[in-house]
Amino acid sequence: MSSAMYERIRQNPKFTELVERRGRFAWLLSGIVLVVFYGFVMAVAFAPDLVSMRPIDGSNLTVGILAGLFQFIVFWVLALIYVRRANTEFDDLNKEIVADAWGDE
Repeated sequence: MSSAMYERIRQNPKFTELVERRGRFAWLLSGIVLVVFYGFVMAVAFAPDLVSMRPIDGSNLTVGILAGLFQFIVFWVLALIYVRRANTEFDDLNKEIVADAWGDE
C-alpha cells in the first residue's frame, strides 16, 4: 500500500474510533489483570493467615492455591473475551476502514 493509502486510513473517523475503542478495551482488561494479580500478591504479603487456610479439613489444598488457580481461569477468560471482540467488532470496523480507503482510489 502507498503512503497516500495510509494517510487516507489515518484520516478516516472510523480509524480514530477503532483506535480509541480498542485502546479503552485493552486498558480495561489490563486493569482487571493488574487488580487480580496484585490483589493476590497483596493477600499473600499482608494476609498470610487467610491464604494458608484450608477449605477442606485434612487436605493440603489452601485458599492461596485455589486463588492462584483462579487467576489462570480469569486470565484465560479475559483472553477469550478479547479475542472474540477483536474477531468480531474490531475486525468488522477494520474491514470498513480498508474498504473506504480502497474505494477512494
